[in-house]
Amino acid sequence: MNKFLVGLLACGLFATTVIPACAADIADVSSNYWASKEINEVVDDNIMTLSDGKFNPEGSVARVDFVSALLKLLSNDNLNVNISNIFTDVKSTDSYYENVLRSQQLGLVYGYPDRTFQPKRLMTRSETQSVISHITKDMDADTSVLNRFEDAGSIPTWARTPYAKTLNYGIYVNYPKPNELRPNDILSRAEAAVILARLKDKIGLVKTQYKGGELLAIEHLNTTRRAPSDEVEIKSDSNVIKEGNVIPVAFSERFKSEDSAAGDAVSFVAKEDITTEEGTVLFPAGTKFDAQVLEIKDPKWFNKNARVYAQLNGAVMPCGQKVSLDAKPFYKNYELKEGPWMTAGKLALYTVAGGAVGTGAGVGFAFIPDPTKIGTGIAIGTPVGAGIGLATGLITKGLNYHAKEGEVINVILLKDASISKSKL
Repeated sequence: MNKFLVGLLACGLFATTVIPACAADIADVSSNYWASKEINEVVDDNIMTLSDGKFNPEGSVARVDFVSALLKLLSNDNLNVNISNIFTDVKSTDSYYENVLRSQQLGLVYGYPDRTFQPKRLMTRSETQSVISHITKDMDADTSVLNRFEDAGSIPTWARTPYAKTLNYGIYVNYPKPNELRPNDILSRAEAAVILARLKDKIGLVKTQYKGGELLAIEHLNTTRRAPSDEVEIKSDSNVIKEGNVIPVAFSERFKSEDSAAGDAVSFVAKEDITTEEGTVLFPAGTKFDAQVLEIKDPKWFNKNARVYAQLNGAVMPCGQKVSLDAKPFYKNYELKEGPWMTAGKLALYTVAGGAVGTGAGVGFAFIPDPTKIGTGIAIGTPVGAGIGLATGLITKGLNYHAKEGEVINVILLKDASISKSKL
């Protein structure tokens, strides 16, 4: 997508001449669609997302979807959650669980008096304007501004002042008829894109407590050259380790796959400060990392080693700060297993043992008929025995996975990890 071209195509929503915006990457949004420009903006900024290349502009917007988009726009989608869930209809297994709690923690979009959040309830235009009004700076809004709209009388009483405020700020949508607000209609995804794009353009109007910290610098965490990312955002209120970074952690105690099972807790620790190249300490030495065994595949015949699959869920720093994590071992298929050296060592033992047995057998067979041919027996028995030993090693079961206390492994972040500075 040509972002420069999109930026040039800034036209009024109701201009008499429609200038097409670039929407070639979105299958169901044509270049002359009324909200094409704004849809492209929110998709490019990952505020709203596509599904199978489509935006579904006429689709509706659930409360939790609007919350998720707002959190991204406000750079708070990685905010550390430090409150308990009060909602009876939101479970920890829900994909949107943390975003709902982030919203509650920020005071972004509140729940209902019956302690429900109703995440799947569809947003109306009035509710959307109420949220926008709530998070933007206070002003004395004259509600008489509503009178220029034909359907002003249908605006709910509780939404009249918020509507007046957002109209004054220019963060609203009144398509397709400029003289109608349609306040009780369900918000469409296209309308949400327009409102969010306008809010982003006027981010300075958002109250400070709802915005993520100011980006101060980009630093680098270079633990391995193979890491997909090394960027760390240094913000005024947090340090954000970007998805794809790799960090080293050490086993807190000895681990044996044959003594473990899926669901078991595993703990790791930072043996030394985990620091950016520029010198910012991200995880101090002594930080504890909590993990869980997801699955263990036992050793199999023909020298196939055990596989251990684990998930890191969080970290606790020496100061007590908790950091949410989504990380897995940075190895092929995210699996922990004994490396080639351990496997080679096992085969060497089988080979040596087989060679010893073969040597003994060769000596015995040579000595009985002719003691003078012991050397010949050794020469024949040793390689034959070693070969048999190697073959035996290759068809036996593989090794279990063992790790010593303090043994270091690399883990890769599958999502951004945000470390609040207020608790350091």
